[in-house]
Amino acid sequence: MLSNFLDSIEFKASVPIQVRMSDLDPFVHVNNGNQCHYFDLGRGSYLEEVLQDQVDWKTIDLVLVHIELDFIQPIEFHDKLVCESKIVEIGNKSLKMVQQLRDTEKNVVKTRCFSVLAGFDRNTHLSIPINELYKSKILDFEGIE
Repeated sequence: MLSNFLDSIEFKASVPIQVRMSDLDPFVHVNNGNQCHYFDLGRGSYLEEVLQDQVDWKTIDLVLVHIELDFIQPIEFHDKLVCESKIVEIGNKSLKMVQQLRDTEKNVVKTRCFSVLAGFDRNTHLSIPINELYKSKILDFEGIE
């Protein structure tokens, strides 16, 4: 299970998440689909922090190709959330990322996420190797040698 793997991960990047009324479902919990938006925000924030620049979403040569989530506890309107993110593996053409939504007041993980981003040429719509600059900056940020 993904949750067991993430228990030992140290996250260096996080971004606060504001829960909005429109995020809630009929059970007054944050809708599962809306949690995907929170993870999108976390991925974008991570990339901007690591690359030390704003991401131009029209030109960046990465694309999300896989996502899986473990819904551990419901997220409620007044939860104080952060989305924590970390790249755990860098391949030739893909990056593996883990993330979690954590309530900072209760220090409880609500949802965990595993995703894969792939190098992508927007003109040819073909897979490409991960940009060497991205690799270098991620390795430096995460302290991987």
